[in-house]
Amino acid sequence: MRQTINGADFRRMAISAAASIEIHKQQLNELNVFPVPDGDTGTNMSMTINAAAADLRKVEDPSLSKAAATAASAMLRGARGNSGVILSLLMRGISKKLKGAEVCDGVLWAEALQEGVDAAYKAVMKPAEGTILTVARLAAAKARSAAKENNYIEFVHEAALEEAKVALAGTTDMNPVLKKAGVVDAGGKGWVFALEAMLSSLQGNDVVVPEGMADSDVKDAADFSDFDTDDITFTYCTEFIINRENDLDPEKLRDFLSGLGDSLVLVEDEEIIKVHVHTNDPGKALHEAMDYGSFVTVKIENMRLQHTEKVMTEAEKAPKIAEPEKALGVVSVCAGAGLADVFQNLGVDGIISGGQTMNPSTQDILEAVNKVPAETVFVLPNNKNIIMAAQQVDALTPKRVIVIPSKTVPQGVTAMLSFNPEGSVEENVEALTEALGTVDTMQITYAARNSDFDGYDIHEGDYLAIYGSALFGTSKDIKVLLRSLAEKVRDEGKEYVTIYYGEDIKEKHAQKAADIFAEICPDADVNLLNGGQPVYYYLISAE
Repeated sequence: MRQTINGADFRRMAISAAASIEIHKQQLNELNVFPVPDGDTGTNMSMTINAAAADLRKVEDPSLSKAAATAASAMLRGARGNSGVILSLLMRGISKKLKGAEVCDGVLWAEALQEGVDAAYKAVMKPAEGTILTVARLAAAKARSAAKENNYIEFVHEAALEEAKVALAGTTDMNPVLKKAGVVDAGGKGWVFALEAMLSSLQGNDVVVPEGMADSDVKDAADFSDFDTDDITFTYCTEFIINRENDLDPEKLRDFLSGLGDSLVLVEDEEIIKVHVHTNDPGKALHEAMDYGSFVTVKIENMRLQHTEKVMTEAEKAPKIAEPEKALGVVSVCAGAGLADVFQNLGVDGIISGGQTMNPSTQDILEAVNKVPAETVFVLPNNKNIIMAAQQVDALTPKRVIVIPSKTVPQGVTAMLSFNPEGSVEENVEALTEALGTVDTMQITYAARNSDFDGYDIHEGDYLAIYGSALFGTSKDIKVLLRSLAEKVRDEGKEYVTIYYGEDIKEKHAQKAADIFAEICPDADVNLLNGGQPVYYYLISAE
């Protein structure tokens, strides 16, 4: 049995806790009916504690004090929702008690758990029993009594966990909202998952998120349809972080916000103030908060809409499959309003938002396909990383789905120029596939980091030119790359050039790019269009 832990042990315990909550987050979401039935407790707790896990993974061999402080700081800034903020407060209190310690025994751990409870209760304006607060408070009390019996941290933590389980079971009867739904408190269960994972790690069995993990074993789900949106007193969940820029007392802000809504949690340290409140007037909350400094983050969510989405029947959630009104249809993946307009003008029925760094899922593509009122739907992925996801759709829908393996947007555009809505499936498969090889694609983007690739010494922030799938050149001057690409187009004897400029390029600069191509390729027809795409300053097709 473990007597003490050090920084490395604490690091593993916290990362294991994050993994466990991630594994069970959907289960927690399904339990979430208090303080409002919006079904996001698991997500909020997971995002909060995984902020700590991410930072802890970057710290090698930390001291105990450093590991605890790293986790607390990350969770405070990453906290989402009421449950996430309370979880961050529990960690903040633990960190405060462990400050300066090299090792932690049972007595110190019990004191740290209690410090976390004190921090959470202090920050929550109107603590409600039958919640994570109750579970944490009773667990900490048990830890203190166990530490008097045995000073081994494993013994103390195990006692705290067992008491937390008992307390969790009692939350159903302690809170009328939970009793109505017939479930335990979601936040409290999340804390139990965290304590369980910590004990497992303490005993040498770290918890990890399995690959392809799907939390399908949800046995205890609340019936959200028992609640009406009228049960939600305050509409907007309002969260923000402020950089402290003066000596104003945050307690005055707490007093103001307590009269503006409920579920208020205000946490502050030397650098920031973090607020969570449910209110009908988020504007007033933000206006008052401005006196204390500048905003780092602001998030406002309509909880009535969240609840309405949650209580949709399974029939309403089922995918809507449009009845066929024609033989053939097309959906295309692209990012940028301009590119979407191009595809729609060419006859595409549906646009799936995505592309490089924003790969849509099979589910995203399936939903777009099902909306097309056609018997057979062609899919243009327009990115090599999306083709495989698109190919899974055919087995998930009664429609016939054919993926044309376009790897770039210009290939997709060229394919659409060959599409014949009156032709047969076979004729279009042949025509669209053959069209892919008739266009050369050029792209200009930027280097996100220093690297050495294909013989090029690349520096962060450099412009990168890609021709086809190969790196064509790099430069700190985008005009140098544009001229080199234009010379390549001229030498290849291309006749049609289309330049799509991205969201970060102004029209006057894009026109200069077009002028370069027109000057160097006088025999080519050069067209300029606002693609509005992210990531790539220019997408250029040459045929």
